[in-house]
Amino acid sequence: MLSLIGLVLGSPVLLALCVLGYADTGSPLFRQPRVGRAQRIFTLVKFRTMRPDTASVATHLADASAITRLGHFLRRTKLDELPQLWNVLMGDMSLVGPRPCLPSQLDLIEARRNLGVFDHRPGITGLAQINGIDMSTPSLLAETDARMLRALTLRAYGRYILLTALGRGAGDAIRRRPGS
Repeated sequence: MLSLIGLVLGSPVLLALCVLGYADTGSPLFRQPRVGRAQRIFTLVKFRTMRPDTASVATHLADASAITRLGHFLRRTKLDELPQLWNVLMGDMSLVGPRPCLPSQLDLIEARRNLGVFDHRPGITGLAQINGIDMSTPSLLAETDARMLRALTLRAYGRYILLTALGRGAGDAIRRRPGS
């Protein structure tokens, strides 16, 4: 229900970002297969922050030069995540939970499977995200996800959303070129 309210109330912002994204890359939305609850594959939707010809890899493996000017803004403000409210509405995701990984991130998938993380829906944000832990450290990420899920209360759920909205967490690391 919160996702529907967010989509309706956020529709002017979503529309404006679509127009800006179209002007920036010609393709404002980005769709990518991700691993969800019970390891079921679903299609994640985000605003595009990288050039359309960028390889579909985990963010920490992508080159920083692939990020567009608008993309830097969207990542810094976390507005690139807004279209995932659709994934929440469709039942593939929750507002709070472990960030869904790519099917190719086998180390993270194994670590999460061993810790029971796939028993829960993935989320737009969570404990790892507000603490700057990303998919470049699979074991730490899986352990943080499991710890969050064991202790997730309604209060913590709201806290993760609030801290994310306030800009806490650095987002996924981007590979930097030597000398940049």
